[in-house]
Amino acid sequence: MKKTYKIEVDCANCANKMQEAANKTKGVKSAVVNFMTLKMIIEFEDGVNEKEVMNNVLENCKIVEDECEIYF
Repeated sequence: MKKTYKIEVDCANCANKMQEAANKTKGVKSAVVNFMTLKMIIEFEDGVNEKEVMNNVLENCKIVEDECEIYF
């Protein structure tokens, strides 16, 4: 399943860091962050709890970019 989320991030480099962090999160099959549209597209692995995975994605993204936000 793929879902799109609105994000808040200050620069393209930070968006890239968020994408890398999201892709390393358990339960995420793939993640793409588009700085121009301020959106994150997440493809989840089968059978995962979407909200739980997104909480982990946000936690991991805040490690690399503490002022970022993901709205879900």
